[in-house]
Amino acid sequence: MITVRKSSDRFLSDFGWLHSQHSFSFGDHYDPRAMGFRNLRVINEDRVAEGGGFPTHPHRDMEIISYVLDGALEHRDSMGNGSVIRPGDVQRMTAGTGVRHSEKNASTTSGVHFLQLWLLPKAQGLTPSYEQKTFPRTFGAGQLTLVGARDGRGGAVHLNADADLYAAQLDAGQAVTHALAQGRSAWVQVISGAVEVNGTALSAGDGAAVSDVTSLTLASKARSELLLFDLD
Repeated sequence: MITVRKSSDRFLSDFGWLHSQHSFSFGDHYDPRAMGFRNLRVINEDRVAEGGGFPTHPHRDMEIISYVLDGALEHRDSMGNGSVIRPGDVQRMTAGTGVRHSEKNASTTSGVHFLQLWLLPKAQGLTPSYEQKTFPRTFGAGQLTLVGARDGRGGAVHLNADADLYAAQLDAGQAVTHALAQGRSAWVQVISGAVEVNGTALSAGDGAAVSDVTSLTLASKARSELLLFDLD
């Protein structure tokens, strides 16, 4: 079964310095029918204007992943981490018992475009931690790249959640497949282009919840980028 959440159905927050589209209920936006999928709780597509950013704020008991698409995002947190996240970087922060952090556009002349993703952790009260790795975004490679994994395998960032996260950059006409183990589900988020998921058409900004299948075929109809979550 495939259930599509269209880009146009996402919630919108626009504060001038921030343009944010929420695939699921977030902040002041609430819909009991859109509270996430399995242990995937948040997909926010954020565009932060030059000089803008999120001031220091708290989180707890959440796995938070930042995936930069364009520009540079500066991160600082109460664990003492400070970094700049660029396209191809995957940052994971385990909020656990509590962490405070800030995120701002690292540039004063151009915007930053990124996805922020939240997963429910495998347990509450984990020790806060941070990890960042680079995975080149290579269009035309025609493969799913494991960028986040529940066991940190294959050089992926370690997710303290029962989820695996794959990224793909496909040229038109390319297709990739992914097997789903019994009882697992998937969420496909199209970042750009146009993709068919087992024959169901998705465009940029669309997402699809997939369950009760054993295999996914992701066929690109144009130069496309996507994320695939393999979820408990």
